[in-house]
Amino acid sequence: MKEFVFLIKGERPEDDFSPEEYKKHGEQYTIWIDRLIKDGHLINARPLDVNGKRLSGKNAEIVMDGPFIESKEDVGGYFLIRAKNLKEAIQIAKGCPALEVGGSIEVRPVDEKIMSLFEGKLG
Repeated sequence: MKEFVFLIKGERPEDDFSPEEYKKHGEQYTIWIDRLIKDGHLINARPLDVNGKRLSGKNAEIVMDGPFIESKEDVGGYFLIRAKNLKEAIQIAKGCPALEVGGSIEVRPVDEKIMSLFEGKLG
């Protein structure tokens, strides 16, 4: 099995949903996450706050302050999953509730070559 990261982008339903819609969306995520766990795909997941800093360059200068919510490229969270290959990872991502509310998902394989440099140091 290989590892993949799902970057959830452009989805902030807490700003646009009624309390009932927000609750339903949360329930849909719970069902999807439970299925990922049951099927042995989920390794880790976290929602991300809109506040933060973007650094760039050798001097690590701050080039952008959060919040990043205005951007369609806003990363609202991530999932680290296991899948046989990219094709299976994409199939798994298609079940994410973010897609139902206009979000997008970037599916990226973990770079195994670079990970081998840190063998035993990273989880």
